[in-house]
Amino acid sequence: MATDGTTLAAAADSAVTVGGLFEILGLVVIVVAVAALSRRVPVAGPILCVLVGFALSYVPGVPEYRIDPNVVLLLFLPPLLYSAAWRTSNRSLRANLRPIALLSVGLVLFTTLVVGLVAWAVVPGLPLAAAFALGAIVAPPDAVAATAVARRTGLPRRVVSILEGESLVNDATALTTLRVAIAAVAGSVTVMDFAGEFVLAAAGGAAIGLATAWVAAQLHRRNDEPMIDVVLTLLTPFTSYLLAEAVHASGVVAVVSTGLWLSTRWYRTFSAASRTLADPLWTVIDFVLTGLVFVLIGLELPAILDGIRGLPLGTVVGSAVTVTLAVVLSRALWVFPATYLARLVPRVRRRDPAPPWQFPAVISWAGMRGVVSLAAALAYLEGVPQGELLTFITFVVVVATLVGQGLTLPWLIRRLALPGPSATEDALQEAAVQHEAAEAAVERLDELVAGDGEVPSEVVDRLRDKAEIRGLFAWERLGSQDRELPSHAYRRLRREMLAVERAVFLRARDEGRIEEEVLTDIMREIDTEELLLSRD
Repeated sequence: MATDGTTLAAAADSAVTVGGLFEILGLVVIVVAVAALSRRVPVAGPILCVLVGFALSYVPGVPEYRIDPNVVLLLFLPPLLYSAAWRTSNRSLRANLRPIALLSVGLVLFTTLVVGLVAWAVVPGLPLAAAFALGAIVAPPDAVAATAVARRTGLPRRVVSILEGESLVNDATALTTLRVAIAAVAGSVTVMDFAGEFVLAAAGGAAIGLATAWVAAQLHRRNDEPMIDVVLTLLTPFTSYLLAEAVHASGVVAVVSTGLWLSTRWYRTFSAASRTLADPLWTVIDFVLTGLVFVLIGLELPAILDGIRGLPLGTVVGSAVTVTLAVVLSRALWVFPATYLARLVPRVRRRDPAPPWQFPAVISWAGMRGVVSLAAALAYLEGVPQGELLTFITFVVVVATLVGQGLTLPWLIRRLALPGPSATEDALQEAAVQHEAAEAAVERLDELVAGDGEVPSEVVDRLRDKAEIRGLFAWERLGSQDRELPSHAYRRLRREMLAVERAVFLRARDEGRIEEEVLTDIMREIDTEELLLSRD
């Protein structure tokens, strides 16, 4: 049977597409397997993903991966930033604005300066502008791994809030500084040029992000279809990022501004049905994308090593080790003075007393770098003098901080014995507000019943009991831990009852006594009730 060139080309394109699809599916399977493994080993998921990626990179038959920086910066970064901003407490962000600003702006610029000077001194023939470009690339920590460890080991909420807040803005500071440094490689750049670029990036990104958020909020308010709401939440971060980048503003600041503004209006803008759909979807997106980027870091090793073949081994190893030490030490050199020198001002000391030294110690060590640094190196260092060596140094910094600091951070947290969130205090706060909410609900019920005398008394009694029981469930969590709480017994027994109900309906479907559509509606109700029972 004859085939022409067009058919062969189409077949080849199809094969490439299918092959690429299998690679993506394979990576997702690896992420899921690593997530399951991380539940059984004392290693945070992102760090385990990197280690597994390393191991797989040398398995025969595994293709050589090269991270496409455009995919990371345009496809992965906006949703990850948006998800992080969405889940960040605006109240905590405002309360910790000073330490967050000192880390996300001051520390990034300080690290860029220190690492740039160190790299310029240890890498023979490296231009100063290129050295500062490397400093900007490795300056921003990736807080995904740090906060994953922090939450797993029970760090104080304020430390976690500071690390999360730092991660929302530091990428913007670093990428803006990097653009100026790359421009300086090709020509002269003044301090005013840098200041102008920085102001444009920050102010322009914030303005576009807030405008995008306002438009998105109007669309959500005028829509009552949950599916459309969810699709809009998927489009929003990309829209905000691309609009900002189109005018040379900071896409990172734009996405963060959009996410923070909308997160404060989440419960007023979205319907309950939209929130029920969107929240688990974004949890899955965050999980998959985070796992993929960390696995890809590990798989990138052979490609990075290919770029430095032929370079003197002493120069390569010495430069990588020295720059990595400069990255780690510069964070500690900044964090401790920034924490305590500000308290010399009486007003600051009164409003925010100095924390114990363990707080800055943990923050100093939680400076793991991530995929943004590696993607920036691959995107911006091509054509820069000694770009291959600088890319390798970036890779070493990322891996050394992710694995070295990531594996030792839990040990450090345990050694410092920092107190984690208090379950009793959380329960007390919940119980007090839940009691207030229950009283308000009963009061509203009485008003409605007074205006509608046709409501059956048994319905009113059930509604009043429901409100009172919710209040009692909140208070009883403060009770004795030596016995099973009534609410826990209720949930345990009700789950067993629902399991039996589900089995009866499935048997009726299999016997042809109810239609599939009827079963779907009933199962949705049973599943919803079971989800409500899942809270401990």
